[in-house]
Amino acid sequence: MENKVTINIVDDIARIEINRPEALNALNRSIVDELDELFDQIKDNNDVRLLIIGGTKNFAAGADIKQMVDCTATEAGKFLFSGTFNKLESLEIPTIAVIDGYALGGGFELALACDLRLASIEAKIGFPETGIGIMPGAGGTVRLPKLIGEGKAKELIFLGTILTGEEAEKIGMVNKAVPAEELKEEAERWAAKLIKKAPCGLAAAKRMVADADKLDKKSAIELEAERWAALFNTDDQKEGMKAHLEKRKPVYLGR
Repeated sequence: MENKVTINIVDDIARIEINRPEALNALNRSIVDELDELFDQIKDNNDVRLLIIGGTKNFAAGADIKQMVDCTATEAGKFLFSGTFNKLESLEIPTIAVIDGYALGGGFELALACDLRLASIEAKIGFPETGIGIMPGAGGTVRLPKLIGEGKAKELIFLGTILTGEEAEKIGMVNKAVPAEELKEEAERWAAKLIKKAPCGLAAAKRMVADADKLDKKSAIELEAERWAALFNTDDQKEGMKAHLEKRKPVYLGR
């Protein structure tokens, strides 16, 4: 059977591609299970410093409705993708979703679990779930309001509005939208910049942004200060600052 998810690791960058074009890359149980295993592999691979997720022709046109239509509540609970998407969000390395074509429903929730989102200006992005009797169920109602604000998120989720990549960029749903023919090149430009940054600093910053949301402002600032100071015990900090002073490119080891 043809593999529907592929991974390629080159120069410390992992690239995952969903390849189910006959169904617009709709996410079924098999694909999500494959993604789950790959996220575990990436977590355990200290050589991987960046993850890029994309799809063939489309990012992912939601969950596969054919697999869900006759589910009971108990069966639907077993179909949920949220555990896998939480694994993606919790990876310590930066993650980029590269969105072309459709990123709807569960597909957009997969993109929301990434740190950064690049889209083609013609991409179709949103949550159509209320039009088929359900709601987003893999983090959409949690992550989108934090990204664009509660009011706008409610509007898009309730109405099931589908935005283009260009429209999504204007309200912060994606970081940047470019013409489709430039999308992969733009993703590689971002990757080239990120891979030059200190892994320890990136990981600490990512953890801090996530943890700050759970704390009051004073506690968050205090924790940030502690983690900032702790970075001075890393080789990355010593290498980064010395390289800056010596006017050379740093060589980071991620420790």
